[in-house]
Amino acid sequence: MPNIGVPELACIFIFIPLVLGGTAFWIWMLVDCLQNEPPGSNDKLIWVLVILFGHLLGAAIYYFVRRPERLRLGTAGGQAPVPPQE
Repeated sequence: MPNIGVPELACIFIFIPLVLGGTAFWIWMLVDCLQNEPPGSNDKLIWVLVILFGHLLGAAIYYFVRRPERLRLGTAGGQAPVPPQE
């Protein structure tokens, strides 16, 4: 029977969930960028490259820099903002 010590338990209960969570966040930001960035400009391509090559750091940059700006402008889903009706 293998001897499981503190380093092994730390790997199992700390590092593996962090890696899986980081990868899930990376995939979420990549899908968000691909689906919601407006087509017709180089912004989508640039952000996809930033997320792909930056992995977790690139996804975090997209999440904190571009995503709030896009949501504030109301361009989620690649659609133009709808003016309020009076």
